[in-house]
Amino acid sequence: MEETELCFPQYFNTSCRRRKRLQYETMSIYILLSSISLLTASLNLVVIISIAHFRQLHTPTNLLLLSLAVSDFLIGLLMFFQIVLINGCWFLGDITCVIYQYLAYIITMASIGTMVMISVDRYVAICFPLHYTTKITQKKVKISISLCWTWSTLFQGLNLMENFKQPGMYNSCFGECVIVISYISGMIDLILSLIVPVTVIVVLYLQIFVVAISQIRAIHSHRAGVTRQRSETVKKSELKVARSLGVVVVVFLICFLPYFCVTLTGQDTLFNASSAAFVICLFYFNSCLNPIVYAFFYSWFRKSIRLIVTLQILQRDSRDMNLM
Repeated sequence: MEETELCFPQYFNTSCRRRKRLQYETMSIYILLSSISLLTASLNLVVIISIAHFRQLHTPTNLLLLSLAVSDFLIGLLMFFQIVLINGCWFLGDITCVIYQYLAYIITMASIGTMVMISVDRYVAICFPLHYTTKITQKKVKISISLCWTWSTLFQGLNLMENFKQPGMYNSCFGECVIVISYISGMIDLILSLIVPVTVIVVLYLQIFVVAISQIRAIHSHRAGVTRQRSETVKKSELKVARSLGVVVVVFLICFLPYFCVTLTGQDTLFNASSAAFVICLFYFNSCLNPIVYAFFYSWFRKSIRLIVTLQILQRDSRDMNLM
């Protein structure tokens, strides 16, 4: 009791308690997380503006990156709500708590769905290059993205319906932000949001890896005839895109799986509150890493940053600039 203080001192008997922190420690955490949140939102906003503005970037693959950037941008904004929970106290009310959790669930599911679509896109591009332009079109990608976000919104709305009916019904004390999902809904969510998507992503990228390795060997070999023709079926640019997006997917899984481990095992069993907060922040931090990966692999992203920062995108006909 000596190491804790009340979230709401005026409600002594019903208020939640939070652990005291040194002032410099609290300020350091707030500054660090606020900086990550701001950086995440800013970098992903640059991606959104780049792909939306420049016509040259209006490709099926980049539309998927646009969807991912939108979800990452929203996660950057949601991190401000996570900062509120650093000391274990929620000051924004019960209905805001449910809305925050609802948005977090939607964005998470949409991000995972986008990762699956990115894997499918690269699988077709690498394994069936001659059929890519007919199988993967902008129209099909736009429809898929719309369905992904719509399904995430409806499905998570059904999952959290009881929490919306009576916000705060599961809180044990005043100043807590807790939502509860039924066992059946939780299992369905686990299967659709984790097991199936991760399995699809891993299987597709294993096949992409095998085909990419064989194509790289063919490209660097000097065999004549059929081998050389076969090496030309997959462009080097496609292999580079597959490699860069593979890094995005791997980083996503590294940051994503610990979050679901905490969700599945429960914070009160194998993980304490600090560990739970860490993996949640790790999951959010993935949204900051994606644009950094783009900057490392994509020259068009680096060039678009310069054009945006220098306000050259405000020039006439800037939409038709060459970024490649």
